Amino acid sequence: MDRLTVLSDLIAAARRAGADAADALLVASASLSVKRRMRQIEQLERSEGIDIGLRVFVGQRQAIVASTDPDPRGFAALAERAVAMARVVPEDPYAGLPDLLATPPRDLDMYDTAEPSAEALLERAALAEEAALAVPGVTNSEGADAGWGRTEIALAASNGFAGAYVRTSHSISATALAGSGTRMERDYDWSSTVHLADLDDPVAIGRRAAEQAVRRLNPTRPKTARIPVVFDARVAGSLLGHLSGAINGAAVARGTSFLKDRMNERVLAAGLTVRDDPLRPRGLRSRPFDGEGMPGHGRAIVDDGVLTTWLLDWRSARQLGLVSTGHASRGTGGPPGPSATNLWLEPGTLTPAALMADITEGLFVTDLIGMGVNGVTGDYSRGAAGFMIRKGELAEAVSEVTIAGNLRDIFLNMTPANDLTFRRGTDSPTVRIEGLTLAGA
Repeated sequence: MDRLTVLSDLIAAARRAGADAADALLVASASLSVKRRMRQIEQLERSEGIDIGLRVFVGQRQAIVASTDPDPRGFAALAERAVAMARVVPEDPYAGLPDLLATPPRDLDMYDTAEPSAEALLERAALAEEAALAVPGVTNSEGADAGWGRTEIALAASNGFAGAYVRTSHSISATALAGSGTRMERDYDWSSTVHLADLDDPVAIGRRAAEQAVRRLNPTRPKTARIPVVFDARVAGSLLGHLSGAINGAAVARGTSFLKDRMNERVLAAGLTVRDDPLRPRGLRSRPFDGEGMPGHGRAIVDDGVLTTWLLDWRSARQLGLVSTGHASRGTGGPPGPSATNLWLEPGTLTPAALMADITEGLFVTDLIGMGVNGVTGDYSRGAAGFMIRKGELAEAVSEVTIAGNLRDIFLNMTPANDLTFRRGTDSPTVRIEGLTLAGA
């Protein structure tokens, strides 16, 4: 079945039903996943499916319908329902297809032909869990997971755009528990890549998860203080998530972002650069075009600490009198909205050890809990766990504490280490923040 031909037929049906314009999205997916816990297989699952979404415009009114049936014999009825819905909803002055027509760029190396068997995935999960259970101090396992997936995405629109691509994924994770009774601690590690060749060694994944769990045993709860806080690389990316939320065009247009008036102003410490690039080869969030057919391009969204752009789809761009930045994201059942792609903070020059060397007393955060972030004011308060820093070295484990501040101040007082690796889609090196409040005992 040619995906773009199917979408072209659906759009033609929408035009015959009375739509002035339309676009259609098809997502076909297949996945295989396994879970192993305490040397027993807990889950072996394979799924396949196709979803189609049709968005129609009647004047400035739009409606969306979705279906799991790609049979063209049902397209006329699907299109008629969408057009009937569009005729009764309120007008949206900012709705519409892209004002510019773009050609998708080069291949981004997002498709791996290697499709593992269930036996291969079970072997990876076994290697990870056995490595975790072999670490002294580990007393239990929450299991190891291994997975594979393939997703085909096709998009076509009545303005002439048509494009399709395929993405694959491979993953491995492990979670270990150490200690006993009410004094147990857990930790985890994982790897997710587009190509199998880039996936971390399952044995290393299991061992890291276990060693981290053992290090967290017998945590203390320090006294409340205002101290430097260092975010481990695996949680530092959450700060970039808060930044991307604050510069999301939809939030800016609504006036619900604490950075809504800060374009071309300093929002991060001088010298810091944050990049977003949908065209990075093998990137976990790479895509040749966005949810509206725009290709996007790599850019410094913060350059030398200065905010340079919002993340925009066409609707938010029209609200702000701008043009799309190619950041539209969508599913088959809803309209596009802006979101980041491959996002990262450029590394600094110091090693993580050197970054902490002058800290007499501080906190090294390895886990964050809760979502206590106010996007309107920038107020930040989250549960945390990790280790105290004493005289520049990691010391006793810490849990059940809260770290608090305001993102405006946090962003202006960030110092990154040099240990950036691309593992998550939103990536950061280890980051030091000056002057956060630790709420403890």
